[in-house]
Amino acid sequence: MPDSGDHSDVLAEAMAAHGFRCARNQAVQLDHYRRELWEWNEKINLTRHLTIEKFIDRDLQDSLMLERFIDQETRVLDVGAGGGVPGMILSILRPDLALTLSESVAKRAKVLQSIADAVGSNARIVHARAENILVDESFDALTIRAVARLHKILSWFGPHWRSIGQILLVKGPAWVEERLESREAGLLRDLELRILLRYPCPPVASESGMESLILRVSKR
Repeated sequence: MPDSGDHSDVLAEAMAAHGFRCARNQAVQLDHYRRELWEWNEKINLTRHLTIEKFIDRDLQDSLMLERFIDQETRVLDVGAGGGVPGMILSILRPDLALTLSESVAKRAKVLQSIADAVGSNARIVHARAENILVDESFDALTIRAVARLHKILSWFGPHWRSIGQILLVKGPAWVEERLESREAGLLRDLELRILLRYPCPPVASESGMESLILRVSKR
């Protein structure tokens, strides 16, 4: 059964530890999102992070690391939103952003809309592939986490750079291998790939800790 307890104080402390100044209502809203996500997860697979520790150390931390590289009042497209990490979390932490969450699976998009309505998120949920959205719209940043390997991502968005300011990715240690794949495929020829941040993921239960990175891809 999902944890229906109130963990808003714990979430506020975790955000403060990362230097994020959180209003009380944001911590409450974030905890509401966490409960909604876990309740829906019993009906449709949305997340594997079903303890408060994993939610903080993986979902919340990744979102906070991304947040610091997104300027005020920018247009953000979250690609393959899944259960809403980082898009839904960013919409709660940064209500100044114009956030669109793209999800190609109809059932997940419907659930995301239900979660957004329940928690009062201002995120726009779109049932579509991100590439199709970029045909008619442009965004200052795309956020991508746990969607695909780098060469696939670059292939998908290669034709759409006129509509993209930058791509911000959360990646693990495999990014070195993924960068090599992309270079060998000629996908980085006109692009700049830069490491913005390295940070540790604390070990949780039987899992070992690992390093995560925020990568930025932009047009040269």
